[in-house]
Amino acid sequence: MKGFNIILVVFLLLGSCKEKNSQTETPVKEAEKEVATVFGSAFEADEVKSASDMAKAITGLQQTDSLDVTFSGEVTEVCQMKGCWMKVALGEEEEIRVTFKDYGFFVPKDIAGREVTLRGKAFTETISVEDQKHYAEDGGATKEEIDRITTPKSTYSFVADGVRLTN
Repeated sequence: MKGFNIILVVFLLLGSCKEKNSQTETPVKEAEKEVATVFGSAFEADEVKSASDMAKAITGLQQTDSLDVTFSGEVTEVCQMKGCWMKVALGEEEEIRVTFKDYGFFVPKDIAGREVTLRGKAFTETISVEDQKHYAEDGGATKEEIDRITTPKSTYSFVADGVRLTN
């Protein structure tokens, strides 16, 4: 009789768990899901600036300012050595160089032309000649192109703690 009671309790528990789970699940049509791959920290993309809005926002930053922001844009270039940086278009002529927080993650090297959503800090900085040459080499520039870099350059930069790549 004791064995029967134990089996009965187990079946009741399993039955109640199954019923509870089926009530909490919300079916979602496959077409309504946005399939994306996240690199770095996952984040909610509630207030996402467009690339042109981002260009306007960063234009007014001083050298010591930074801006916490989430924005979307098209990848124009990726480090071909290991995906440790990328450039994202901010408009027809402007770009922002994106690196990844603490070099804790990298992106695929073949995502140029794809849309990404980024979360992190935007700022302006001056890039040394040495760093410019390093970036140019990683980007696949020729020796002649690298040799033409002779002065520091002021640029828009972004340190991303998360990157969402829509599949």
